[in-house]
Amino acid sequence: MIFKVLYQELSQEVPVRERTQAMYVEADTERQVRKKLADKGINIEYIQVLNEDHLAYEQQSEGFAVENV
Repeated sequence: MIFKVLYQELSQEVPVRERTQAMYVEADTERQVRKKLADKGINIEYIQVLNEDHLAYEQQSEGFAVENV
């Protein structure tokens, strides 16, 4: 499955919507995504499973790339 992770670069900062970034991670569960990203020092806001339609939509954007973590 592909997960969309919304996050802030710095874990100590208060989340501000304008600075929220997104990355896409392939994993079997949300727990695996969190484990893979634990050492990156980011503030994860939300993790969303992408269904086929949503994934197809996201793949059309310029910045789409699945992270190898």
